[in-house]
Formats: sequence, structure tokens, C-alpha cells
Amino acid sequence: MCRFIRFLDELPAPPATPQQLTAIQLDAYLRGRIRARRGRWGFSDFLELRRLLQEPPLQDLLSPSVVNYLDQRTVNQRHPSLTGYSDGEFARLVGAARQDVATIRSRIDAGERLLAAWSTDPASVGDSEASFAEILAAMAETGVVPRLVGLNERSHRTAIAQRLFVTQTDREPLLVLLVAVTGRNAESLKELPHEHRIIDGKAVEVQLIKRRHGPQRWHDTVTWEIGPPHRELHTPGGLYLLLHRLMARSRGFSASESIWSTWRNCPSASGIGVTEHKDPYAMRLAASLNLKGWGARHDLREDTKNDGGAQPLSVDLRRVRTTCEVRRTRALGGHLPSAARSNTMGVLFENYLRGDPNAREWAEEVVSQAMSDAESAALSAHRHALAANGAQRLRVEIDASPPPSGARQQEGAWNACTDPELHPGTGRPCRRVSFLDCFHCANCVITRDHLPAIVALHDDLADRRRLLGDAEWWTRYGRVWTAIRYDIYAKFSPAEVSAAAANKPADALLELAEESWERP
Repeated sequence: MCRFIRFLDELPAPPATPQQLTAIQLDAYLRGRIRARRGRWGFSDFLELRRLLQEPPLQDLLSPSVVNYLDQRTVNQRHPSLTGYSDGEFARLVGAARQDVATIRSRIDAGERLLAAWSTDPASVGDSEASFAEILAAMAETGVVPRLVGLNERSHRTAIAQRLFVTQTDREPLLVLLVAVTGRNAESLKELPHEHRIIDGKAVEVQLIKRRHGPQRWHDTVTWEIGPPHRELHTPGGLYLLLHRLMARSRGFSASESIWSTWRNCPSASGIGVTEHKDPYAMRLAASLNLKGWGARHDLREDTKNDGGAQPLSVDLRRVRTTCEVRRTRALGGHLPSAARSNTMGVLFENYLRGDPNAREWAEEVVSQAMSDAESAALSAHRHALAANGAQRLRVEIDASPPPSGARQQEGAWNACTDPELHPGTGRPCRRVSFLDCFHCANCVITRDHLPAIVALHDDLADRRRLLGDAEWWTRYGRVWTAIRYDIYAKFSPAEVSAAAANKPADALLELAEESWERP
């Protein structure tokens, strides 16, 4: 209420009593709160204000227009969807995550090789690594990372544990790369089961949990390509099996039902133990991730803007998912039924494509190219029709001169005809020919006097475009539109066309060229 009173006080003529409050002022306050708090959160402020204003006796003091405005049906204001990353930002982000995961793989594989060598033949291990190999052997058997007396005990214990286990600090790159490679949302990936089925060594089948689909559709079976061993960081199945292998030892001590099991450096009050191995998402899917710190360590930056310096890149798993959806839709040519893999077409467009500037820019390029192709096809059809009727170009006479003596020139709706009794293509009188077909005929003559009527026709065709679909409009009027644009307007200056537009007739007479059942 205090915020609302301050808003009214800033108006040029604030109401002094409840009776002077208007619905326009309430609507202005609502729109301001929606802009300030991004969608539904601003609308929630208005709902609280409405509850107060509808309480008696205050409601009895309000005008009927304000009461009606407060009684209107509320609309669920959706939170604006997050935008994805540009191609450059996404490449740098995924590259940093892939580099970290490769480092984690190399680190644990080196520890496993040392442990295997010690277990097979202790003499093959050098004296400098023998004591460390003994520690790794004890860790592999008990899952307990020993305590170290001295300074920086936590960092030293973490360094030892990282030789065999995935630690808490490894979660950020693992999740970022997993979301980028699979294209699934982070919530489903945090509940990835460790149970899976390998199909012919080429794919892995996993049953995902999708809580947002409701209790009847919680599970979704996916099949991910494994690919060759050297591509395991690029294929979803290969990455899943890699994570399954890297966290296998820790999972044996934590008894986790998901693929996730990490070692955390937090000894209990009774000392160290296997309780340091835990599924980080068993209790809460919203377990904290230091994505901002991880991005800062790699110095990830946004694309350079026109004003110079690049700002630090905000790492968000939802934006990674949005980028994956946009890139897949773009790769499939914008065909939503094929691009909607884990969501419906409506959800894909509403939550991922509609508000993304990269998807909008790509869609504008596609539409522009499609319009250019349609225009080129219509112009080619116009030229072909002219050639079939014995002309290479439409006859446009800029200088108004009287027709030659003996010519049988007659006026049509938008042009003149040199011989309506002898069509150059058929050799017959023009009886069943549309007036629009005159623009593709060798008998057609366009003069300066016809320009106002042609401008009116051009504008009427533009209005028809808003009534018809693009495909039908180009089929019915595309050839005529290109004839006007390229053969007629090209012969006159822009000033002449503007002057003709000022004197154009009110009726373009387009109905004369179409049957009544053909009119949109």
C-alpha cells in the first residue's frame, strides 16, 4: 500500500480521496510493477493491493469503474524465458567444461593405473610413489581419505581424494557438459540412474525422470549414442558411461541409486569415514553449484559489444539448455515436430524459441531468404509468361504520346491494349482472360497516365497479403506484384511514383479481375 501511495503521489494530479481514484491510474500502476519485477512477480504485487482495496468499507468508497477493474479476471503472467548463448559464447563455455572433464578423467585414470600396478606388482612402482600407492590402496578398500596433520589439511585431503574420486568441485563442469551434450534439463540429469542397458555396443538406454510432466508421465526412456572411445566427451552415451565409470568407486560406498556420487571434505564429529561419499542431489535437486566461480576461473566472457569491453559470462544451466534447443531447431530447418524432442511443440516455442534473440535472428534470415526465393520465382514466372506471349519486357512508355494512326489501342483497368481481338499467345480475342494477365502480355502498354491506377492496385495487393497466407498470395498475385515492382516502377522516378500515389483512385478495381468466389 505504501508503494501504491508513493506512485499516486508522483502523478501530475494525484487523487486526494478514494472516490477520485480511477481505473486508468490502477492500470498504470499494474503495468509499472510488471515492468519493474518481470512479469508474474509484479502481478503478485497488484493482487495484494486488490485484496486490500476490496475490503469494506474501503470498497464502498471506490467508483464503479475502479470496482469493475478490480473484479476483472486475472491472467497468469509468465516469467520471461531466459535467452540462450551466442555461438561464440556457447563454444567457449562448452570448451572450458570439456577441458575440465578431460582433466578429471586423466586424473582419476592416472590414480587407477598406479593402484593397479601396485596391486599387481608392488616392485614395479618406484620408491617415490610407493607410499602414495599404499594410501590409494587403503582408500580403494575402505573409501576413507586419511587425515593429514599440518597446515592446509583440507586442500591436501582433497588433492589425495581426487586421484580416485569425483569431488564436490567437479560437479560444475560435469553438469555443464552433460546438459550441453544431451540437451536435457539439469533436474533430469541430476537424477540420472546408474542402471542402464547397452545396445549392441553402439547406444545406451537410460530411463529419465521428468517431474514436470506430472505423475502420469514421470519417466522417459532415452537412447543415447556412445560413439568411438575418442569421442566420449562429445556424444551423450559416451559421456554418460564415462561419468558412470568415474564415480563407480564412490557409488560403492554411498550406495547411491543415481549415477552421482561425490566425495565431500567434511569429516563428522566422530571423525572421518565413508559418510563423506554422498549423492549431492539425494536430498535436494537445488543443491548449490558455484557456476559463477567456475566461469570466473576460466575467465569466460560475453561477446564483445560495440562499446568495447566484454562482461563476465553468466553461467546458467537453463541458458545452456535453451541454446541446445535453439541449435537443434536451427539444424532441423525450423521444423518444430522434429525439433520437439523432450517437450511439445508449444512448450518448445513458448519457453525456448520465442524470447531468444539468436532464434529470432535466425528465423528472420530464414524468412527473408524464403521471401527472396518466392520473389525470384514469381519474377521468373512473369518473364516466362512474357516470353511465351512474344515479348521480353513489359512495354512501358514514359513519354505520353498519341497512339499511331490506325492502331486499335483500347483502355483496360490498369493499362492499354494494342489489339484485344488478337491475343499473341492464342491468336484469339481476349474474352476469357483476366485483367491481371494483361501484365504478362505483349499487347500491354503502360503509360504515365496509368501510373495512379497501378499504384492503387499495388496497395490493394499489399492489403490482400494480410488476408491471405503467403503461399496463396504468391500463387495468385506474385507475378503481377513483381511485374509492377520490376517492370513498371523501375521506369519511373520515386518522385513520380509518390505523385501518382497522391492522385490514386479510391477503388483499385481488383474485383474486376476475380470471380466472386475467388475473393478473399
